[in-house]
Amino acid sequence: MIEVGIVGGSGYTGGELLRLLSFHPEVEVVVVTSRRFSGKPVSSVHGHLEGIYDLSFENPTLAEVGDRCDVVFTAVPHGSAMGIVPELLGSAKVIDLSADYRLPPRVFEAVYGLEHSDVRDAVYGLPEIHDVTGHDLVANPGCYPTGAVLAAAPLVSERLLSLAVFDSKSGISGAGAGPSMVSHYPVMAENVQPYKLTTHRHSAEIVQELKRFDDDLLSISFTPHVVPSVRGILTTAHLFTIESMDGEETRKLYEKFYYDKPFVRLRKTISSLPAVRGSNFCDIYIETDDDNNRVVVITAIDNLVKGASGQAIQNMNIIFNLDETTGLWQPGLAP
Repeated sequence: MIEVGIVGGSGYTGGELLRLLSFHPEVEVVVVTSRRFSGKPVSSVHGHLEGIYDLSFENPTLAEVGDRCDVVFTAVPHGSAMGIVPELLGSAKVIDLSADYRLPPRVFEAVYGLEHSDVRDAVYGLPEIHDVTGHDLVANPGCYPTGAVLAAAPLVSERLLSLAVFDSKSGISGAGAGPSMVSHYPVMAENVQPYKLTTHRHSAEIVQELKRFDDDLLSISFTPHVVPSVRGILTTAHLFTIESMDGEETRKLYEKFYYDKPFVRLRKTISSLPAVRGSNFCDIYIETDDDNNRVVVITAIDNLVKGASGQAIQNMNIIFNLDETTGLWQPGLAP
């Protein structure tokens, strides 16, 4: 059995890691840390796990966590992981769900306004794009970049785009477990709230990943919104091609690119959030606008699963040479 630890297990991503790992036949969760809830049962915070785990939150040293685990998921705030990961590597593999290792240090510092104290290489853990095999440190992608990059990658990889515009709608859980105006019911009920229209931190990840395919891509634009849904991200990608492409040609390109990617589903109807809620799938729908040299791609993911904890487990499966679907092959919770 793979012995698993979670550092920072009291938030939404920590709880989702625990829920998903409970289905996994090859792992045992041996330690879940939380300074705030140390000594309290995991189910006292994550009530849906009552009777599933006989574990309490702990506050051990990082050295102890590393010694007890084969792999550790770090589900901590941005800027915190860089002080934790060096204490774990060498004893355990690490899959980091924060932003600390997704970007080069100088880019991270510019985007997040924090000095980076741990300069080391990590593989960007979007398994449909990057091979994480053999790596000890995986930087799990952000939720918005997951849907955006998967929407555009097949076209960008062929250097067919001149402009990519992403419009994303996220459920409120993307704001985290702590109460805020974004998660306040009177503010968000019956509302669609755009925010950080040109300055969202995930823009840097989207640019980084698409520029890996085509550094000449002229422009990439991303605008996020919060909607009154608990889970899910629906991204509409307006992908402007250098030349007109017909629908059949475009679909074949996507089928070829994702033919061996089990968690990407190419849909014949428009992607919807209920179809992926609670699952690790990314549903993709494609339509072409020949008059404007535009391909419209809709992606739907669960921000807490494919956008966070499920993708982290998918990465764990790969680095431990398991089938990447192990413990994750389950449908969404529609309706």
